[in-house]
Amino acid sequence: MSINKPYRSIAGLAQIIPVFPLPRAIILPRTQLPLNIFEPRYIAMFDDAMKADRLIGMIQPSMTEASDIDHPHLHGVGGVGRITQIAESGDGRYVITLSGVCRFRVIDELPMQHAYRQCHVSYAEFAHDLQPNAGDDEVDRESVVEALRTFSKARGLRMDWDEIQRAPTEALVNALSMMSPFGPSEKQALLEAIDLKARAETLVAITEFELARGGATPPSALQ
Repeated sequence: MSINKPYRSIAGLAQIIPVFPLPRAIILPRTQLPLNIFEPRYIAMFDDAMKADRLIGMIQPSMTEASDIDHPHLHGVGGVGRITQIAESGDGRYVITLSGVCRFRVIDELPMQHAYRQCHVSYAEFAHDLQPNAGDDEVDRESVVEALRTFSKARGLRMDWDEIQRAPTEALVNALSMMSPFGPSEKQALLEAIDLKARAETLVAITEFELARGGATPPSALQ
């Protein structure tokens, strides 16, 4: 398929993808994730992806006690994005924008053939991710906005409320889930929420919990 057109079916998505393990970084459908790439192995990964279908799997490491810090275990669910912008910095880095396509479940990891990791993945249970704005009407948007308002006030954040009110519900919920300054476990829960309604409810619940305990990372740590 043309890389300039949206995916209409999971059949068009590669089942073997390179993966980029990064804590607290998730990508959701129809969102954009900026990345600053500087490690040689990931420079090579993006070079190879640009020669193929431009797909990169974002996945969080699962840092269990038995996990190798240099080759950590991976969570079972991640998100695949397509490289839609790439710029050379002039000092060996790439400045990348990934556009979210669909979530995936890891079936298994391939033996190392490159400096970076690759996984065999399935998109079957997340096929509905390809449907824009699915479930918008089921989201309690007012609760999401109110939670954001309370959180931003407590943290001293300036928000463009006119822009927030204009944002489509799917874009609002998914962008807030990605930008939220919560920990890896909370980010994974937001990623794995079965649908938009569940993600919105999870986002509100986590926000209220963090406010109650005075937690969450300061604004400077936002993705």
